[in-house]
Amino acid sequence: MDFKRDLYFTLLREKDSKKVSIIIGPRQVGKTTILKQLAHELKGVYLDLDVLENFEKVNTYSNCISYLKLQGYEENSSKNFYVFLDEFQRYSTMSKIFKNIYDNHQNIKIYASGSSSLAILNSIQESLAGRKFVHHLYSLSFEEFLRLKNFDINVFNKYKSLELEFSHLNSNFIELFEEYLIYGGYIEVTLQEKAEKVRYLESIFDLFIKRELRDYLQVEEIVGVKRLIEYIAINNGGKLNVLDVSEQLKISQHMVLKYLEILEETFVIKIVRPYFTNKSKELVKMFKVYFIDSGVCNHFQKNFNGVHLRQDKGSLLESFLLLQLLYKYNKISYWQDKKGSEIDFIIEDNKKLIGYKLKYKTSLKSSDFKNIEKISKMYEGDFKLLSFARQDLKKTFFPFNVK
Repeated sequence: MDFKRDLYFTLLREKDSKKVSIIIGPRQVGKTTILKQLAHELKGVYLDLDVLENFEKVNTYSNCISYLKLQGYEENSSKNFYVFLDEFQRYSTMSKIFKNIYDNHQNIKIYASGSSSLAILNSIQESLAGRKFVHHLYSLSFEEFLRLKNFDINVFNKYKSLELEFSHLNSNFIELFEEYLIYGGYIEVTLQEKAEKVRYLESIFDLFIKRELRDYLQVEEIVGVKRLIEYIAINNGGKLNVLDVSEQLKISQHMVLKYLEILEETFVIKIVRPYFTNKSKELVKMFKVYFIDSGVCNHFQKNFNGVHLRQDKGSLLESFLLLQLLYKYNKISYWQDKKGSEIDFIIEDNKKLIGYKLKYKTSLKSSDFKNIEKISKMYEGDFKLLSFARQDLKKTFFPFNVK
């Protein structure tokens, strides 16, 4: 398969920079594939550090340089020598090795990947200050999904801005959009026939429970975190009250917060906190929790019914938009005043506010715009209503038309 993620091209453009290029993201989203594609393109050395024998080849600065010389590295060469290190997050010493190589070898370019956000960010924050590019890779964006499905991207680009109704869209496009909402964007899942997609999701998250979570938790804690995952799936996109969750699941508040941190660190969920400037008029504490990939949410709900049968269309659409936004923005919030008016997502982009309110509807009323009108009176910004209704009513936009 010659398919390449969008991030591949970004990383390829960094090939002449000395800075260490780091990919962070969950397992099974294509980090290894990207590193191998780059290694093939740039004729570099690839090592999977999940294999202890490989780690021992590079576990100190001197060992690393000696090994690279055996692979053809020449210190005085004018050409860059490319090194690709997969799953480096298990070893805290690697960030110092990266630093020493960066500081002492002008012609070595390192690409590295890992699947644990906090473990990586904490280890590289100080030692690689000013020496790194950090990129996040999640499951497929919708545009990548369409490319993998061989849908004409030129048609998709037209759909982003045309004033159409949902029913006027290409029927194949609508089918693919609904498939993406139900099964998500994990590559191996996307490549399967529908009958096999559920089984592949099960295998991915059976491995996640057995391997990833046990890096963080005692065996007896796994049951508690699974209950929390199932609770979040049922309440995807809802505001989470830690005390209520603690009482319902019979888990201490401390452990609920610990489990949430682990699930966010391993890219299963995204915690979205409120945006506010006026504590007396706006919510300031209650956070919302989303599954980043809607297929994962449906897996833990054990619900793969078609979109037309779903009561949670709105939250599926919000998860859809959240993933698209995560590829563009690091910080995403929501807004709600104390009278109940709410904007689903708020982004601060160069001190300008961008806001999105979603409606999974094909017809709108004037009252559907009240939240947009309310926040527009309080803040300057670009606030949009996203829906499948006719796009010329008070200027609404399709949910896949985001900046």
